Amino acid sequence: MLLIPTVTSIPLVTDANGVVRVSKTRITLDTVVTAFLEGATAEEIREQYPSLHLWDIYFVIGYYLEHQAEVDAYLRERQRLAAEVQQEAEKCFNPIGVRDSPFSKTQPTRVNYDATFLG
Repeated sequence: MLLIPTVTSIPLVTDANGVVRVSKTRITLDTVVTAFLEGATAEEIREQYPSLHLWDIYFVIGYYLEHQAEVDAYLRERQRLAAEVQQEAEKCFNPIGVRDSPFSKTQPTRVNYDATFLG
């Protein structure tokens, strides 16, 4: 049998919000690249994200290695946007003192089951 190499497309899709995702999953390029940069192997990434195919992870890592400057710029932009969103959220919802709010001091309601129902 003769092996005929074919071209396989990179399994990356940009959604309507400009977020790059792997194939038809909710897993982002950011997630896979960050895991790889933190030392995870493709197999370890697959264990962490079972919705990904191992071959897709290898394709994404290969794409990152070939286009490192572009991907790094994309990741920096995503981090910048995330910081902006966090700042806006903190303006609207001050996280300081949340634990000191009157709601955090309430005790959870305990349910007292009648022993006849447990029987």
